[in-house]
Amino acid sequence: MSYGLIDFIGNVGVVIIVVAYLMLQLDKISSSDLLYSVLNAVGASLIVASLIVDFNLSALLMEVFWVLISFIGIGRHFRLKTIRS
Repeated sequence: MSYGLIDFIGNVGVVIIVVAYLMLQLDKISSSDLLYSVLNAVGASLIVASLIVDFNLSALLMEVFWVLISFIGIGRHFRLKTIRS
């Protein structure tokens, strides 16, 4: 098994998602914070990039939904910000 750049990119994505979840559990961020949704979207997108090269359908579906749900959180943040303004 070789370890290449795309593997590194996927691993960075995993670290980003884990750090976001850790920050949530430590009350450093809230699940409604923009940062939480952005970190999840970026992390999952990096994992998707690695899965396109080293294909795994189940993992790809999980990460695509993770990105889409994160986009819902990002959109919600801006929608609520507009309403409050």
